[in-house]
Amino acid sequence: MVMGMATGITMTEAPHALALVRLLQLVSPALPVGAYAYSQGLEQAVQAGWIRDEASAGDWITGLLEHNLGQLDAPLLLRLHRAWSHADHDQVDYWCRYLCAARETAELRSEDRQTGTALARLLVDLDCAAARAWVTHPDVNWPAMFALAAVHWQVPADTAALGYLWAWYENQVAAAIKLVPLGQTAGQRILVTCAARIPAIATAAAGCEDEDIGQLAAALVMASAWHETQYSRLFRS
Repeated sequence: MVMGMATGITMTEAPHALALVRLLQLVSPALPVGAYAYSQGLEQAVQAGWIRDEASAGDWITGLLEHNLGQLDAPLLLRLHRAWSHADHDQVDYWCRYLCAARETAELRSEDRQTGTALARLLVDLDCAAARAWVTHPDVNWPAMFALAAVHWQVPADTAALGYLWAWYENQVAAAIKLVPLGQTAGQRILVTCAARIPAIATAAAGCEDEDIGQLAAALVMASAWHETQYSRLFRS
């Protein structure tokens, strides 16, 4: 085993380190897919008075993380990762159609398509040939392209799920800081306190059976639908 004198990273560890760096690139707010433009109903929840301070913001975001992302997005992300890994395009198509049907408002479906299309275009530019057909695919979505990127960059499925959940969570907290509004320190407290649940949520998603996949977040659906006609908006969802 060869040890790098300057870095202390062994040659056998280097591929894992590169996969981690690629995941950090994928979950970075600097990734040019426009995710910052969406609040997923949080803006309407603030307008309605459901979210008014640090505690209620944390409850809302963590509730969606557990009952929406943890029961829908994360299990599907893991299945899509497996399908891409085995070049099983029938399964990719199946789960993409499933996810589209599970998005209950026009705003949520539009967000999925727009961010998914943007990531597909970026992946093509970064030499991921498998993404090319998805730039114009009618069922393109964010989790499918995230899973494809993870497979392309050799990011393990369980690690990809953690990154996916963290990226969504961080984006929601950033939106809450602007909308409630919250101070930066309050936002960091939410991240520190509530993000500790992410590993358990990812583990539960890995054990989720096909028949148990589905979100249970009625307030999100109502907030997203009402947001479509909200008078004054900062976010697209």
